[in-house]
Amino acid sequence: MAETEGKRGKKFQGPKGTRDFYPREMARRRYIEQAWRKVAIRHGFDEIEGPTFESSDLYAVKSGEGILGELFQAFSGKSPEEVEQVKATGRAPYALRPEFTPTLARMFADKAASLPRPTKWFAIPLHYRAERPQRGRLREFLQWNVDVIGDGSAAADAEVIAAAVGLFRELGLESKHLTVRLSNRDLVSEMLRASGVGEASVPAALTLLDRRDRMPPEVFESSCAEIGLDPIAFIRGLDEVQKQMNEALAALENGRANPPIDRSSPATAGLVALLAELAARDILKWCEFDFSIVRGLAYYTGTVFEITAQGQRAIAGGGRYDRLIEMFGGPPTPAVGFGMGDVVLSLVLEENGLMPDEAMLAEYLNTRPDAFIISAGGPECDAAVVPLVAEMRQAGLHARRSYKSTSKIDKLLKDAAACFARTAIIIDDAYSGGTVSVKDLTDGTQHILKREELPGWIRDRRAAKP
Repeated sequence: MAETEGKRGKKFQGPKGTRDFYPREMARRRYIEQAWRKVAIRHGFDEIEGPTFESSDLYAVKSGEGILGELFQAFSGKSPEEVEQVKATGRAPYALRPEFTPTLARMFADKAASLPRPTKWFAIPLHYRAERPQRGRLREFLQWNVDVIGDGSAAADAEVIAAAVGLFRELGLESKHLTVRLSNRDLVSEMLRASGVGEASVPAALTLLDRRDRMPPEVFESSCAEIGLDPIAFIRGLDEVQKQMNEALAALENGRANPPIDRSSPATAGLVALLAELAARDILKWCEFDFSIVRGLAYYTGTVFEITAQGQRAIAGGGRYDRLIEMFGGPPTPAVGFGMGDVVLSLVLEENGLMPDEAMLAEYLNTRPDAFIISAGGPECDAAVVPLVAEMRQAGLHARRSYKSTSKIDKLLKDAAACFARTAIIIDDAYSGGTVSVKDLTDGTQHILKREELPGWIRDRRAAKP
């Protein structure tokens, strides 16, 4: 944690790669969270959550021991055995979660016998990764996870992709802003074998293809040679299949029922089935095939995809992981899902002018005060402010007041407008007679009401002007 020396003691800054959420930033975060939750529920998913940290073994089983060096590991420091373990192995018994899929797989495996098929779950957890922070990639981030478990069909693949597209539509994004880039690890593996790559080298070849854009060309080529892969011929063949699949996609999008594609390969036939499911959900225009996408994590099987924005920045990614739950002690269970972080999504919304301003956020998040109570008289009116605020709150209304000592109505009305209050209730000398002046801050109209009429009138006004 960074710190600086100040006149009154040390001044601390937040850890690098994390964020402080002041009210404005928190409203933006809640906006994204609420959209995630609304869309997931609309698509039939149920919300779950798990612990912030898990056993280190959980991540090592899924991704290998090497993953632990990329995580924030944790131990209590109170147990001598734990301390000695960390000293001897450099490995703590726990780690802060870097992703949610292992937790989801553990949870499903634990109660698999009693859960429905398919199970549709979503979660919005915080994640932590001990890596170098950069634009769009932080050490602490929020992520939307959407998964269908227990369904191995193309319909399940399309279901999770449709949820992602539903989220974009909810936020005002269009297909010109984002692309769902589809691929299939089984198809790429089939083509690797056909190119002469031995079965034992297929995982290494997939890893190479995943890292291709991040490697110097000469390193990529030499690594391919080590496993018997001719990269030029292979990429040429992959591009040809990609072209055929994109032609099939365009044909379906244009209403041709039988797109021209060779379905003799099980993987290719599966992709054609996926196209039909995407067409049924009216989301083909968001999609294209890109077989350079193979996803780096070895547990992926079958369909994989990434969703990218302008500049090819990944906003989400996922795919099918049909063997993972079995690795955690559950029965053989097909599954598919994706994760979407809030950091890049926020940037995309801002760059396209789609992040709501503060007034719109207050309306969307239902944080607008129903009433802002103002004193416009002497000490008796001032003394009536707190009881009236309490009365409004007890009636179930969101009421606020100013904490300034000023009695200038214009300044107090500005305070009311600054927090986007719907109405300003002005207590003046008429209050002793049981009436108040109410200003509707939405349309500027002025009203004289009896005190007992206030809650009902404000509720009716709110309902009439959402």
